[in-house]
Amino acid sequence: MTAPSWKDTGPWLVALDIDGTLIREDGSLSEAVVTEVRRLDAAGHHVVLTTGRSAVSTVPVLDRLGITPRFLVCSNGAVTLRESGSGFRRHYVESFDPAESLCAIRTHLPNARFAVEDELGRYRCTEPFPDGTTGLDDAQAAVPFEALLTTKATRVVAFAPGHDMADFLALVPKMNLREVSFALACTPWLDLAAEGVNKAAAAERVRAELAVPRHRVLAVGDGHNDIELLTWAAERGRGVAMGQSPAELIAAAGELTGTVLEDGLAQVLATL
Repeated sequence: MTAPSWKDTGPWLVALDIDGTLIREDGSLSEAVVTEVRRLDAAGHHVVLTTGRSAVSTVPVLDRLGITPRFLVCSNGAVTLRESGSGFRRHYVESFDPAESLCAIRTHLPNARFAVEDELGRYRCTEPFPDGTTGLDDAQAAVPFEALLTTKATRVVAFAPGHDMADFLALVPKMNLREVSFALACTPWLDLAAEGVNKAAAAERVRAELAVPRHRVLAVGDGHNDIELLTWAAERGRGVAMGQSPAELIAAAGELTGTVLEDGLAQVLATL
């Protein structure tokens, strides 16, 4: 059987990570990337932002891109938004009881900062998080750690600023995190969701709703939380790792592009 061509007719599902893929570390968005995203959107392809960001910090990115997609995948797959004609509504939400995981993490990282996102997108946090990382601005509520244990969560974040990254990575297996999915960032940052929840599972659900064939899927990312997404995309379509990606992600992807500073995403999108 002949493998389908990348130029096969019909729209593609283009699943794009935001930070480190679409947007640079300084928050800038290159003209080359915007041009390619708008070109694909105008051509009828389904550009779906697929991010660890919360919904409140994902939607504003669309204004910068100048597109209005049908779906957005937020909170590492725990929340999928659907465009309703008057904005985005929560289309699919996965939640879990975070108490056991929070306690396990705190045992090994007693000085970590914790945040829990609830089913409505509101955050409760023990201490402030870096600006723009979780959309905590107006939706945050500072609470004692114990108050987080009774909150039904779509996402749990643990951040250990100043912690050695190698030591942090060595501690995670010792936490024995059960019945949850977790993703690691390139900083001492741990993201948790309900078991089986990740960007790939959410993207597959969106793909099925859009009726896009599996071989017309392109996913691009740069972090540990993109491993399942790029693995899923590469199985029959295209999974592309950004040039600055960790080795584990590069191994999972079928392709490698330039770094975010080299407009690696624009290079990939130009091939569609």
